[in-house]
Parts: sequence; C-alpha cells; structure tokens
Amino acid sequence: MMKEMLIIFFTAILTNNFVLAKFLGICPFLGVSKKPSTAFSMSVAVTLVMVIATAATWPVHNYILVKYGLEYLQTIVFILIIAALVQLIETAIKKFSPPLYQALGIYLPLITTNCAVLGVTVLNISESYTLAESLVNSFGAGIGFLVAMMIFSGVRGRMESCDIPKALQGLPITLIAASITALTFLGFGGIVENLFA
Repeated sequence: MMKEMLIIFFTAILTNNFVLAKFLGICPFLGVSKKPSTAFSMSVAVTLVMVIATAATWPVHNYILVKYGLEYLQTIVFILIIAALVQLIETAIKKFSPPLYQALGIYLPLITTNCAVLGVTVLNISESYTLAESLVNSFGAGIGFLVAMMIFSGVRGRMESCDIPKALQGLPITLIAASITALTFLGFGGIVENLFA
C-alpha cells in the first residue's frame, strides 16, 4: 500500500506533472512565474486548494453523483465546489492572516479558473483512486506545480540578464523557455516506476 502511494506521489510530481506534462495550469505558469516569491505563494495556494477540493469532490462524486446516476453533472458540480472553496479560503485568509492575504493578492481568486485544480479532481475519479490515493495524488500534483513554477521562475530570472533578439522578446522567448523546461521532465519517464519495482 505504501509503495503504491509513493508511486502515485512521485509520478504526480515528475512524470505526470500537471503543468509540464499535461499542460494544465499554463495561465498562472506563464503569468505568475516572473518572481520566485509570487510563484511560491501561488503554488502553495494551488496545492492547498487541490487537496481541499479533492477532499470535497471525491465524496460528492462517489456518494451522491454515482448513487443517483448523475455522473454527467461531474464537471459542473466540481467547478461549483472549487469556486466555493476558493471563496471560503480567501475569506478565512483575509480574516486570520491579512499579511498572507496581501501577499497573494489577485492570485487567490485566479485559482478558481486554474484548470489544474479541476483537472486533478477529475483525474482522481477517472483513475478510480480511493480517497487516500486521491489526496496523495492531489498533494503530489500541487508539489509538482510548485516545482514547475519555481524552476521556471529561475529560468525567467536568468533570461532577464540575457541578450534576447528583439523578435523573440516577451511571450515568444517565454514560450520557448517553457517548452525546453517541459522537455527536461521527459527524462523522468519510467524512473519513478523503476525506483519502486
């Protein structure tokens, strides 16, 4: 059981990284990764929302939607749950930790539209994970999001001191750097499974 959990966790971080392998959550990946501090804050918030959203959506799917034959409403129900959770978390952070709320700023409401959060909840159901496996996968996906954001933040920081041709400045060089960063994660394919074989 522990071996399967470790495989799920490390696979979510390295080989099935939501940003670099599944291309979900690209908007914050490109938009919030300019500074390491904002990339880290956004990643922690996304990880928190992924785990809480999984804890809320998995029982709703398995004990309500499946029980009453309403699986076709899964996407709509999950989006509503995620939006409500983000609003509750935003309100709680604003009340109990104003400095953290100020640090996250606009990024917290943006999590509602982050397709990586919806993607992880849907993937947990489609993979037929148990609740424990779903929570491990969600946490791993959040850590993978953090790893991708921090690596790309470092890459973008280095690019600022480079002499980039005028035609590639801005979004073009950002997309090229993102694609090269994603290619580096292809090297992890098969490693996780072989580690625990």
